Amino acid sequence: MRNVSGYLRQAALAALIIIGLGAAARSQTPSPSPTATPGFSDIFIADIKNERGGVRFSQPVKITTFAGYNNQPSFLPDGRSILYTSIRDKQGDVYRYDVRSGATSQITNTAESEYSPTLMPDGKNISVVRVEADGTQRLWKFPLAGGTPSLILEHIKPVGYHLWIDDHTLALFILGSKGQPNTLQIVDVPTEKAEVVAENPGRILRQIPHQNRLSFVHKISDQEWIIKAFDLKTRKTAPLIKTFPGVEDYAWTPVGILLMAKDTKLFKWNPTVDQDWQQIADFSQAGLKRITRISVSPKGDRIAIVGRR
Repeated sequence: MRNVSGYLRQAALAALIIIGLGAAARSQTPSPSPTATPGFSDIFIADIKNERGGVRFSQPVKITTFAGYNNQPSFLPDGRSILYTSIRDKQGDVYRYDVRSGATSQITNTAESEYSPTLMPDGKNISVVRVEADGTQRLWKFPLAGGTPSLILEHIKPVGYHLWIDDHTLALFILGSKGQPNTLQIVDVPTEKAEVVAENPGRILRQIPHQNRLSFVHKISDQEWIIKAFDLKTRKTAPLIKTFPGVEDYAWTPVGILLMAKDTKLFKWNPTVDQDWQQIADFSQAGLKRITRISVSPKGDRIAIVGRR
């Protein structure tokens, strides 16, 4: 993805991480991930209260103060900290926000750019998509307490997004090249053996709570995007629900309810009772113009959302 200019290369990766449609795709094939310059975005958190007949959200609080690209929030297991990526001085690094103290600390500070920070199953390291000096995008790990980073997968590239299924299995969004589509692949980490399970996936890969299945958006065409479930045992894929037009960001709550936003409104879909998306919140009064990324804390008591300006 890297052009002659290092900045353009990193902007291209960051743009992959922002919602949108590729300008060139108006044919039968679905639009690839976007290639526009990354825009300004902030991360907000809100408390979730379960009440009889539904849920209530507190007023979202902005946790990022840097004016620029702040995105990809991911809760740590205790729900008290959030990892995210921020681009500062044309450089993408990983930061950590402490919910209780409101303090922000920098986790990575390298000559390369790191995206999609994710706590690894060992609880001691975070995995990131790293844009290396020559533009190669591979999966690396950094000790959460500080230390020397190391490669996770040497040969599999270019990696766009990732999800840990267990301590030796990954689901990867692999960028297509030379006219080939992006693919969703299941990879055995020790052997780097990869299985392609879908073409034209969306960027959000999630484990479905209490199930041996993962979910992803299947971009069948520009007009039809469907959230699907891939069974890790049977290797079969089944449709769940259509997304809103052009929306690929979603999250699961710990009890298995699907969340998706459209503009400033948040919707839920409970597979056991809902036929379609149901609105549960409107965050327009919090100053959000458009909601993209969504992350729910492990206990389901907080939500982190990315608002576009």
